[in-house]
This record gives sequence, C-alpha cells and structure tokens, in this order.
Amino acid sequence: MSSSRLPGKVLMDIAGRPMLEHMLARTMRARSVDAIVVATTTDPSDDVLEQFCFVKGVPCFRGSLPDVLDRMYHAASQFQADVIIRLTADCPLIDPGVIDLTISAFLGKPVPQDSATSSLIPDIPSLIAFPNDFAANRLPPPWRRTLPIGLDVEVCSFDALERAWKEADQIYQREHVMPYLYEGVVLTQSDPLTDWYIERGTTPRSFRMALLNHQPDYGSLRWTVDTPTDLEFVRQVYSHFEPYQVFDWQAVLSLVKRQPELSAINADVQHKSAYDVDQRSPRS
Repeated sequence: MSSSRLPGKVLMDIAGRPMLEHMLARTMRARSVDAIVVATTTDPSDDVLEQFCFVKGVPCFRGSLPDVLDRMYHAASQFQADVIIRLTADCPLIDPGVIDLTISAFLGKPVPQDSATSSLIPDIPSLIAFPNDFAANRLPPPWRRTLPIGLDVEVCSFDALERAWKEADQIYQREHVMPYLYEGVVLTQSDPLTDWYIERGTTPRSFRMALLNHQPDYGSLRWTVDTPTDLEFVRQVYSHFEPYQVFDWQAVLSLVKRQPELSAINADVQHKSAYDVDQRSPRS
C-alpha cells in the first residue's frame, strides 16, 4: 500500500473491483498453480491488505518491507513451496495462460504455441529434479523483453530462492528478489523462432535458466500500474470488456491495435530498472 508513485494502488478500483481482486481472479485460472499466497509487509499500512485477504479467504504472509527477497523466502518456507511463481500485485492484466507457459519453460518442456494447450504441462510434484533453477518471460536491460510490461512472470525452485536469500548482499538484489538468479547470464536460442520460443543459459553463479520470448515483439507496450496514468489506461481497457470477464492478453493486444490512443495514455511513463531501489526505507 506504500507505493512511492501511487500509494494504495493495489486496492484501487478497476471496473468495480479492487486491483488485487483482479490479480487473484486471473491468477487462479492458471492451470499449473496449486496455491496462491499474498506476501505483503508488516508495515501498518498493509493491515488493510491482510483484512482483504481474510475476507476473500486467501492466505496472507507478512514480512519485511524493504527486503522483499527475505519476505518471499519466508513465505515460501511457511507454505512449503517447491516451486515459486512470483507475480507483482500491480499487474491486473496478468494472463493465466502466460503464467502456465512460463512454468512450462521452467520445467524444460517444449512450449505450446497456444496457451490453451497448457494442460500439457506435467504435474510439478512428479518431477524428481528440475531442469532449470529459474525462468521468466522478461529480463531487464541489457537483456530484452518481448511481452508487454504487466505480463511479468518469474519462476524459481525453492532451492534457488534459498541460495539467493543466503548469498545476495546488494540492496537491489534483495528489493527486486530475483536478480541474483539471472545476473551475468548469456542466453542462446534453443527453440525455432515461432510465436513462442525459449532462450537458455547458465549464469556465472551456476543457475540454469530459461527465458520465454514471443514474436512479434510487444515489449514496448505498458500494461502495469505504477502511476495515475497507468491506472487510467487499465480502467479504459477494462471498460471495453464490460460486463466483467477474464479476457486474455491477446484480446487486450487486439484492442490497443484498434485504438492506439489507449497506449498513448501512459506512453510517457518511465519504467523502473532492476537497479532502482526505494530510498525511503532504512536498511542495515
């Protein structure tokens, strides 16, 4: 709730529902997700989030405000997660099919060209060892993203998260959770250049990772909520799909292609980098 650019954003109204409720509804439709936990902070401003989760019957974990890696690790430990799928609560257009495809990349499986075929993803507990330690559908510069900002999914094994929690010693690594797992990686394309394709690599810290890409490249589109203009964009998108429904990212893409003035609403917003840190919170 203490967002620096848009305080209280995760409970702001979009089409008659709080943004976090949209996130939960969309994530629950991912076929390969077994459980959802809202990992918020012990800051008093987030008491309202704990109450929201209680009313909605969603598990809630509270941990460090500045050290998000510590918060994620202890949440994963408490709920005994073998695989962690990290989503940020300011992405109310998150796509359940894209979540499944990123998990498929983590599991080292050929990526289906249609997210409707994500039922091909195997049952995670049946695997003895994971072929990757980390997977994502975007990385920050100097790498690239090919999906709109706001569809971001990161997946890692508990073992990889635990090692990062023990070893990461830079403020940005702990605030942004996953940089320790992908820093320094050199990626090579391992799939034919189809709509969905994967790049793979091993980092200098010996983490094996997979990056899910899409072509055409839509990485310049901004569908997340960090500012008032971002919120206005998302509200406008949802207004085109009334009455309420869970629409996929391709439907949003078709909409902004038909109405490019929608993307102009928040086109000037500067996205934060993986090295930007919040200067407001004290750190040891």
